[in-house]
Parts: sequence; C-alpha cells; structure tokens
Amino acid sequence: FSHCTDDSISAASTSDVQDRLSALELRVQQQEDEITVLKAALADVLRRLAISEDHVASVRKSAPSKGQPSLREAISMSCITNGSTGSRKTSHSSSVSRAFSPTFLIYLLVLFFFFPLCYTLFYSGTEKKKEKPPGQKEKKEESHSNDQSPQTQASPSPQPSSQTLQTHRQTQESKSSTPAKSIKKSLTAEKPHSAWESSDDSRNKLLRVASTSKLISKVAKNADKYVSTKMSTREKNSQEGEYIKMFMRGRPITMFIPSDVENYDDIRTELPPEKLKLEWVYGYRGRDCRANVYLLPTGEIVYFIASVVVLFNYEERTQRHYLGHTDCVKCLAVHPDKIRIATGQLAGVDKDGRPLQPHVRVWDSVSLVTLQVIGLGTFERGVGCLDFSKADSGTHLCVIDDSNEHMLTVWDWQRKSKIAEIKTTNEVVLAVEFHPTDANTIITCGKSHIFFWTWSGNSLSRKQGIFGKYEKPKFVQCLAFLGNGDVLTGDSGGIILIWGKTTVESTAGKGPKGVYQISRQIKAHDGSVFTLCQMRNGMLLTGGGKDRKIILWDHDLNPEREIEVPDQYGTIRAVAEGKADQFLVGTSRNFVLRGTFNDGFLVEVQGHTDELWGLASHPFKDLFLTCAQDRQVCMWNSVDHTLEWTRLLDEPGHCADFHPSGAVVAIGTHSGRWFVLDAETRDLVSIHTDGNEQLSVMRYSVDGTLLAVGSHDNFIYLYVVTENGRKYSRYGKCTGHSSYITHLDWSPDNKYIMSNSGDYEILYWDIPSGCKLIRNRSDCKDIDWTTYTCVLGFQVFGVWPEGSDGTDINALVRSHNRKVIAVADDFCKVHLFQYPCSKPKAPSHKYSAHSSHVTNVSFTHSDGHLISTGGKDMSIIQWKLVEKVTLPQNDIVVDIGATKVPIPASENAVQSPAPLPQPFNEMNQNESVTGSSPASLESNLEQSAEASEEQSEEQSEGSSLDPAEPGYEEPSNETSEEHSESTVTEEQQDNSPVS
Repeated sequence: FSHCTDDSISAASTSDVQDRLSALELRVQQQEDEITVLKAALADVLRRLAISEDHVASVRKSAPSKGQPSLREAISMSCITNGSTGSRKTSHSSSVSRAFSPTFLIYLLVLFFFFPLCYTLFYSGTEKKKEKPPGQKEKKEESHSNDQSPQTQASPSPQPSSQTLQTHRQTQESKSSTPAKSIKKSLTAEKPHSAWESSDDSRNKLLRVASTSKLISKVAKNADKYVSTKMSTREKNSQEGEYIKMFMRGRPITMFIPSDVENYDDIRTELPPEKLKLEWVYGYRGRDCRANVYLLPTGEIVYFIASVVVLFNYEERTQRHYLGHTDCVKCLAVHPDKIRIATGQLAGVDKDGRPLQPHVRVWDSVSLVTLQVIGLGTFERGVGCLDFSKADSGTHLCVIDDSNEHMLTVWDWQRKSKIAEIKTTNEVVLAVEFHPTDANTIITCGKSHIFFWTWSGNSLSRKQGIFGKYEKPKFVQCLAFLGNGDVLTGDSGGIILIWGKTTVESTAGKGPKGVYQISRQIKAHDGSVFTLCQMRNGMLLTGGGKDRKIILWDHDLNPEREIEVPDQYGTIRAVAEGKADQFLVGTSRNFVLRGTFNDGFLVEVQGHTDELWGLASHPFKDLFLTCAQDRQVCMWNSVDHTLEWTRLLDEPGHCADFHPSGAVVAIGTHSGRWFVLDAETRDLVSIHTDGNEQLSVMRYSVDGTLLAVGSHDNFIYLYVVTENGRKYSRYGKCTGHSSYITHLDWSPDNKYIMSNSGDYEILYWDIPSGCKLIRNRSDCKDIDWTTYTCVLGFQVFGVWPEGSDGTDINALVRSHNRKVIAVADDFCKVHLFQYPCSKPKAPSHKYSAHSSHVTNVSFTHSDGHLISTGGKDMSIIQWKLVEKVTLPQNDIVVDIGATKVPIPASENAVQSPAPLPQPFNEMNQNESVTGSSPASLESNLEQSAEASEEQSEEQSEGSSLDPAEPGYEEPSNETSEEHSESTVTEEQQDNSPVS
C-alpha cells in the first residue's frame, strides 16, 4: 500500500489546479443552464406540434395504423419522469396519423441539429417498436436492456447511443473521484457529455426545467417525485439497478436503492412514536450579558442560555425550563413579588427567512405560564435591558431596545399597552431602572452618560446627570439605590458615585430643585465596577471586573469584607444575594458560582465559552464529551448532570470519538493535529498531525482496530490502532473527494467506509484493497453501516427540507436500536425522524431550545437520551427519549421512566403550586411537527401568541389535551408545511412552555 501512504500529493500542491477546475466547472455549469433553457423551449414547440397533430388527426378521423407508433408518442415518452414506460397511456395512438407532417419534420431537423441525442432517442425508440409490438412486459425489458453497458448491449441504434450510455456511467461513478493529476483530463472528456448523460437523464432534466418554466405543464403533472428546483428526487433504472437521484444546488446526488426494497413506491415514512423531552441544559450566558442571575423564593437560581430560561434548584439538582422564546434571551428582570419574571429576546429569522420579532415575555416562575407578550413590532434588533416598577408594586415595565436610538418605552404590561416612548441616546445603554420610591423617576446609564427621566402620563422628560468636578467615566456600568432614595452608580473607572436629589431652590453653584447631583465618590475597585447588589439588610455588594473582587459594604458605604473570584472563572458579570450569608456570581467565562466570604466558591453551573462543535458519547457509560473553540475538552455525566473533568488543549477542538473500549478518546483540532486522551485520567496518550487544515470527523471502526480521520484537505487518513487505543500507525489515505470531508461511517466488517463531502458527494472506499475508491457505487447499496452519521444516503435523504441549499443540516445520527434519526439543522432546531427515512418531505418531530445553528447530535449508549450542541449559543442540551401512548381523549399521558400512566382529566383540575416540575407537562411543549398544520398557528407572531393563549384557556377548561401539547395530533404526510413553519410554531406558544 505504498501508494496509499504517499503524502506527496497534498492540497497545497494542487491548489492552482483546483482553482482552474472550479472556474471551468462554473463556465460549464452556465453553459449547461443555457442549453437546458433552450431544450425547454424546444420541448414546448414539440408539445404544441403534438397538440396540433392530435387536432388534425381528430378532424380527419383516420383509422389507426398497425405499423410503427407515432413519433408524438415517442416524444411524450421522453418527458416521463420514470424510466419505465409501462404506466404510459397509449390509447390516444389510435387517433394519430403515422405520417410525419412537413411542418413537424422541419422542427425535427432543427431539433436534430442542436440535440443529436434526441435523434438517438427517437430513432432507437421507433426502430425498436418496429421489431417488437408494444407491451408492458416487453417495454420493461427494453428499458432494462437500454441501461446495460455498451459491451453487452445489442442496440440497433447508431453509435452515439452507446457513447451516451458510457458517458452516463462515467459521470455517475467517476465524478470528482480521480487523482489530482487526471482531473483536468477527465473533466475535458466528461463535461461535454455530462449535460446529456443518457436518454433518461436528458428526459428528466428536460422535464425539470420545462415544468419549472411552466412550458410543459401537462407532463409536469406526471413528475410525482419532483420536489423543487433546488432539490428533486427521481427513481430510475440503470445497469446497476434502481436508484434515487436528488438535486442539490443543481448538482445530482445518486443513491442506489437496496436490494431488500422490492417496490420503492410502497415505502411509507411516518412520524416516529418516540419523542423528545428537554431534561437538562448545560451552560450559562455570562460572557456578554449582565445582571442575569437571581435567587427565587422557590430556592431556584434563574438564569438563561440560548432561548431557554433555566430555573435550577441546586440543592435538589433539578431544572425546570421556560421555553417561550423564539431566539436568544438577552436580559432578565424579576418582579417585586419575586414570582413573575420578564425576559427579553433578540430578533431572529426562521428557516423561510421571515423575521422573528424581538419582544418581552412576562411569565409565572411557578407555573411557567406566559402571562403577557409585549412589544411585538415595537422593538428593533433586540431588547437590551428592562425593569419592573417598584413603587407601584410592579404594575409597569420599562424597556430599552437595541435600535440606534435605544428607544425607552414604558408599558402597563398587564394591559399590554404602551404608555410612553422616547429616544434616549445613540450611545450604548447598559441599564435601566425604576426608582424604588419615586414612581415617576426612571434612570438609564451607559456610555459616558446617566439620564434621569421624569415620567408623567404619556410623556418622558430627560435630565442629564452632571459630573461637575468629578471625572466623567467612559461607561456608567450599573445602578443601585440606598434606603434614603439616593442613587448609586458604578463606572468603568472603579468608582462608586452617590447621586442625591436637591431639595431646595437653586442657588449659586447648585442646580434647580429636584435635580440629582453627586454628593460623594468612593474608589471601590481596580478596573470597572461591573455590578451593584442591594441586600435585604441594607448592605451593598459590588463586583469588580479587572480585580475580580466581591466587596461587602456597610450602611455607611465602608468596605467590610471582600473575596476574590479565582482567575479560571473569569471576571464578574452578575452578583445576587443568596440564602443566608451566601451570594451568587455570574462570570464572563460562563460560570455560576455560589459562595460566602468565609468558605469561598462552589461551581453550580458551567459551560463552554466559544463556538461548540465536537460531541461524542461514551460507548457503554452515561458519559459524553464536548470540545469547542475555547480549547476546552469537557467530560459530562448525563445522569448526575455534572462535569466529570475538563482539560485545556493547545488548540481549538472540533470533533471527537471514543474508542470502543471506552479507554481513550480522540479529538481533532482546527490545525490538523489530533490528540488522544485517557478517558479516565484525561492524560495525553498520543499526538498526531494530518495535513494543516481543520479536521472535521474522527471515527473508530466497530472493533477499534482502525481510525479514520476526515480532514478539510479533502483526504481521509487511516490508522491502525493497537494497545487498546494507545498506539497508532498510519495505514493509508483515501484520495478522491473534491471537497472537504464532512461525515463518514464504517461497515461492520471494517472493509468499507462511506463518506460525505462539502460538495455533496457520497463516496465509498475499499480499505483492505489499499483505501481505493469504489467506482461502482451500487456494490455498496446493501451494506449495513455500523453507525449512520452521513447526512446523504438512501436511508436518510428524506430528512432534507424542500429547497435545501446543502448546508441546512449540520449533523445526523441514527439511534443504536435503528428506530429513529436525530438531525441538527441550521435553524436552531433538533428533529426526530423515523429510520429509515427514504422519502422526500418526510415528517418529523421538531424541537426548539437552541438559539443558534445546532452543530451536533449524539445518542447516549442506551438510546435513553439525545445530546445536542449549539454553535454560537455555546449550549449543551440533553433530551430524554420518551414514547407517546395513545389514550382515551379524557386521559393524559404521564411518563414515569419508561412507563406511561393514564390519569383522568378530572384529577388534573387542581395542581399544587409548589415549584416542582409540573407532572402533566412531561412531554416537552416546545415541539412542533413538520408537515402538520395546527389550527392555532398564524403567520403573524402576535396573532399566533394571542391565539395560542386563547387555546390554552380552552384546553384548561376542557382538560382533554395535554397542557404541554396544545392540540397536538399526528399529522398526515400530505399535510402542508406552510402553517407549521409560521412565525410562532408550536414550541413558541404561550400555554405553559415548560419542561
């Protein structure tokens, strides 16, 4: 295998050739598009001529001839999607003249001039029909013989027919699979024919473009497997057997149908009985947020990450989740009653490009029911900060949005009415708060400013804080209030300023009555004062940025105690009072700490701090590993929901896989280096380098004797593994992909690899034969792959959405029991499909929790849980697999482990208000079903929210449905997706978004 281990052919040495090939391919593609449009126009001419002949024939009422069939019949056959002609109706042939009209011959000559392949098709078709009478069985035999190789075919047609079939095989089996030295030559030889491929392909391309252009609408109705101009599937016959062809961004992807599929049309893809329930969220968003950690009276810490607001009981180690948001949650405020909570989110975009408007949701932290949705259509970009009023018991809510003018709005949130609105400043606004005793005063602060707003009726008037003799800071970071009504500000210079309100008329050097002026200055921290927390006993906690100190101040603002947060946790972002003498701290490295001045800190929540891609599940333990661009490698326990260990790599990690023994784990990085770590001790076992580009996939064979490493340099590197995963020696290199490797899987016997690449190739490799590319891909159609993570293949192609551009699905994984497929998409969703999924537009259960592209998914070893990772949202979400059991309408399903207990609806009338997970909300409400059209969904976000709230009320009265699944029904495959993809889907409805 010396030729397999030769590294002389590298991506760098062929970069110039690849660039030239890319330019040539682009030119050829453009020419193909022009030719295809011309073919469509000529197809329309032929259609019109055929109609004209039908009309003339009907007028003449000529008798049917027993000779050759009409040419119109042959032309109609050329436009049928399926290669089989048995289903074509032939009754009209009796009314068609057998003589060619002069006008028709003229157009036919033009057609032959431009399209010699059409001559081959028509001539061979008429010649064969001279030899054999028309019959369904014989036609099928003809179709099969047409697809045989040129060496075995005895065709009466001229030589171009054989040449076409040969080219058809070349373009399917050799496309982008030759070594770099022969790519240019093969491109020159293949490309002129690839526009024609074969009679079947010509017919299908003709049909696809013509139907899109509405030129041959009658024929287009027969294209039952047509999906879209971007992605379409067709069933055909070839010398290798039946296959499906899917078009993605104009590129054909061929997938051969396995031998055990007797009739592809009989395949039915339905919703799987399994569903997902959100069980645990790992991580916290502290890196770019502030003042977003609080302790509730229920003993739960409330914070957010991605689009989930988490309520975490650190004593009982339980989580509950508010799931009403549609995109990133950015800010949080707690009502004076400590029960109701307001959270604001950023703007987003759904999969169809429709905007998801920023808004504020007010919800109950005990029942997790949405009380109000505020600001739809009012806020721009997102909600930056917000606060409940205090002097009037939280009747009002003030909000600052992220628009250029940073609009300040005041709301009567219970009535959902906007009372006042005004522009604040073009500078960044970091905080807004109501004065605790003066109901008419609102204070905002940010970059180089502090504003005191007087609110009267529907108007707001501004007074700017004057720093006078005190140095004006670059940023006023945070606000707090003393018991006497004075205002405290912390700024980027480490200074605390006390602002008092003047009570007398203006005198020399003094401002007018009612103006806030600085009465005292305190140097508090080195670096900025990032957060201020007023405690119940009147004392003050401050958190510093650069010095990472938390300082306790007495009633006279003298420092009393201090403690430093360890450097590995990052700088302080939020401080909140905890139980007794405890306090909670949120940090810039996404930790939530619980601590005291005497005992130090305990880590309650932690997560990654940069984009997250790598994920691997342990082969037999309840553990999984993640790696990210923050260079952290984390081993998590999926039962205890704790971090087992973490290690910092030298480079960002991107992919990982466990050795089947579970002893070691291999981690690929962005530079081409890969590390092997001991899974128990996290010690470094081995380091290797393959190329200098990002590694995208690591995959051990089923027995652990081989390791495949997929790289962005287009190669798959093979290693022999010994000593239980501790020793690696290079075995070979798979060369043939024309783009970077994205996914790969092993066969059970370790002989074959299936791989996908960035340009939508599906290639197969014979490993024992020297890592050779398998030219005849149909030979691999019956392989039962050990794992299924490739996103392209016959068993999984139905997961792709209509109109996909090829980047919509980031990861896919088949469960170990081979019942379901989990999919991570680019639209923040996790999908659950039935396996196999071999029909276009297959239905799926769809779940929301991430607020960024979902980068990876993996089932735990027992299939009891699914782990999903978010990209930019840096979240890790653990879903529990549960199975829905159909019960009588007045019963509600309760999942207790693997058992389902029916509970009469009457028993659900009263629920305990205790802050425990709601027993009847077990099935995750944040689910919707692709292919369904729930009646409560509207295209407009606000209308949808209101409609779902009304529906929630109706359901609570009738109690005939699971309150966590409003109006959920199993949809049929034919149901339109239009409603299920509306701006607010089922997962965003307001009736108790709880898990």
